[in-house]
Amino acid sequence: MRRSITGLSNPTVKYLRSLRDKKHRRREGRFLAEGLRLLTDARESGKLPETLVMAASRDPHPLLSALEEQVEAAGGEILEVTEEVLSKITGKDNPQAVAGVFAEFDSSLASLDRNAAPIWLVAQALRDPGNLGTMLRTGDAVGAGGLILLDNCADPFSVEAVRASMGAIFTQRVAQAEWEEFVPWLRDGAGQLVAASLRDAQPYREASYQAPCFILVGNESRGLPEDYEAECDLRVTMPMRGRADSLNAAVAGAVLAYEVLAQLAP
Repeated sequence: MRRSITGLSNPTVKYLRSLRDKKHRRREGRFLAEGLRLLTDARESGKLPETLVMAASRDPHPLLSALEEQVEAAGGEILEVTEEVLSKITGKDNPQAVAGVFAEFDSSLASLDRNAAPIWLVAQALRDPGNLGTMLRTGDAVGAGGLILLDNCADPFSVEAVRASMGAIFTQRVAQAEWEEFVPWLRDGAGQLVAASLRDAQPYREASYQAPCFILVGNESRGLPEDYEAECDLRVTMPMRGRADSLNAAVAGAVLAYEVLAQLAP
């Protein structure tokens, strides 16, 4: 179905705008993604938006045409809107010419196949959506199976996290769980839990990693709780040659992921 919207008070506009808020996303089970690159990454990963929102004044582009055709063929809705309406939906003064509404993915631990990849990233109480998006990008880069979010993490389906993922939200599996749920799940099968830590840790390049390897990083300011670290099979540290006593959480995860990749890659 295709239709045009010009009024800011249109109920559809209000609904789409509401998806920028976490409580409405959770209620609807839907999230927004903005920009042709993001939506193209989604399409190439086999995921199409249920609703495609396009600026009526957009410039033609073959990727946009391909996206439009596939959404229409799949029975999705296509909305042509004014730039003012698109700005209200996205919350940006200078919005990109296209946005999409996607159904949230199954984010249960039960949906994961731990043997699908040798590396998995795990974050505990990660609060910055930019760091969350960066970890998704890292996971995509190293061929990880996905990102497991523990305890009270930032929403992976927020506009900010989706944008920061640069499309990796569509290529990486995302699971959300509490620590008390994650540990029994992990111990019920193969899996080495490795923490980036300063407590009783060995140099990360001297450690021995095993697949599937679950790389655990903690909260940006507090790090991991001590009892969480005690549960880990391996604790590793990275050298700090300057005055800083630790790396950014997402950066630490990336450095460690590449070391694990170097050891486990065939």
